[in-house]
Amino acid sequence: MIKELDTIVLTHDIKEHKLEQGDVGAVVHCYPENQFEVEFVTEEGNTAAVLTLTDNDIRPMGKGEILHAREITAA
Repeated sequence: MIKELDTIVLTHDIKEHKLEQGDVGAVVHCYPENQFEVEFVTEEGNTAAVLTLTDNDIRPMGKGEILHAREITAA
């Protein structure tokens, strides 16, 4: 069960926001019917995107997973 402040993993690319499958975000709010407000941030703490996603778009981060860094390219 996903709850507020959980670290999540994106399950597919969202090209219009320059997000890729595997990007890591944080749940900042839970809505009814398995919808979540999720924030994705850069290393500097700048918000890259805040999106309302469903449980089909995200999954909980599993134990033993490793984070990966990548640069978000300019538009």
